[in-house]
Amino acid sequence: MFPKALETPTAVSEHFLALDHLAIAVADLESSIAWYRDFLGFTLTERRETKGKKTGMLSAVMEAPGLTVVLLEGTTPDSQVTRFLENFGHGVQHYAIQVKNLEELVPTLEKSGVALETRLIESPGLKQVFLKRNPQSGVMIELIERLDEEATFSDIGVQQLFDQLEANDAY
Repeated sequence: MFPKALETPTAVSEHFLALDHLAIAVADLESSIAWYRDFLGFTLTERRETKGKKTGMLSAVMEAPGLTVVLLEGTTPDSQVTRFLENFGHGVQHYAIQVKNLEELVPTLEKSGVALETRLIESPGLKQVFLKRNPQSGVMIELIERLDEEATFSDIGVQQLFDQLEANDAY
């Protein structure tokens, strides 16, 4: 079931700036890194291991001019990423849209009935919120505001996201 349509959908899209990144669920992080690096010319810029109370994931940020792809691998059978793979297969787990004025945008979305999966996540230079996964496509949308153009993902923000998703039993 879709939320009710906004009378003026541009009230949402006027906040959009660009596609920020794609997060892709993979079964084998190392071979995925190698493929993006060796065949497409991406550069591995960051690795991270994130652990929740009961699950975990490994991630790798791959960059090419104008493109950022985050590869995700679950570390346990009940990991959010592993569960995503079981339900939707390999592919885009979420995509992030860079926005302006996220705190102004969130109430507009909620007023139209768009459900949020997370509360506002704040880390150095970034604000993020995730919408509930679209049941038709399996894709989750992240809205991200970069307060500092040089800001990168931090352990603080990734951990907040992971903990909120785990608490909601979301994947």
